Amino acid sequence: MERFAGRRVLITGAGSGIGRATVQRILAEGGRVVALDRNEEGLAATAAGAAENAERLTTMVVDIADEAAVRAGVADAVAELGGLDVLVNAAGVLRSAHTHETTLEFWNAILQVNLTGTFLVTREALPALLESGRGVVINFSSTSASFAHPYMAAYAASKGGIQSFTHVLASEYASRGLRAVAVAPGSISSDMTTGRGPGLPEDADMSLFAKLSPAIMRGMAPPETVAGLVAALASDDGAFVTGTELRIDGGTHM
Repeated sequence: MERFAGRRVLITGAGSGIGRATVQRILAEGGRVVALDRNEEGLAATAAGAAENAERLTTMVVDIADEAAVRAGVADAVAELGGLDVLVNAAGVLRSAHTHETTLEFWNAILQVNLTGTFLVTREALPALLESGRGVVINFSSTSASFAHPYMAAYAASKGGIQSFTHVLASEYASRGLRAVAVAPGSISSDMTTGRGPGLPEDADMSLFAKLSPAIMRGMAPPETVAGLVAALASDDGAFVTGTELRIDGGTHM
């Protein structure tokens, strides 16, 4: 199946987790990919895992929280690909704290990467996506945007903002052929979620997380679970899907 043959795809957060899995899935389906991440070692590992498709993969070290870096990085990516058909905004950070102990610096740092970074990359990519005539933006929200995830106020707020941003994109540019969809993963295994990966407070009440377990399997699902749906939504199979978000959580929040 080569749903992405001839398609030009930019993926952020490509140095680990769901971003890396999405790079591998799009390449496996024939796409050309520019993979962005601020972690050079992570990008190298992504490239090593996609060696059989190396001729269709370019990696670039870009910090999406840096406006100048984003402007230059997206321009370079579009030039490398000769245009752009699909943008996948998978980059993000997850940190936790008691809300009453959350500093403004902590709050702003999370929103700067997750929400503002998604905006910056999308803004710079939009001209090329619109020129494509069938551009697709896949943004990454989270189940935390709609359901209570304790100690994650800043993260949840950033992901709620991404959902709203996605709806605006879908409405504003529908007449120009652009689709915009948000995916909302939950209970997915990655460096962000494993163990105390989110940086939970030492005195966190872990009983509050009892309800955050998937219904259809024990433990968390692998990143490839999300990458498969991203590929479907970004391909022509998702041609009638826009202006919405899809939850991928194994029934955690039924």
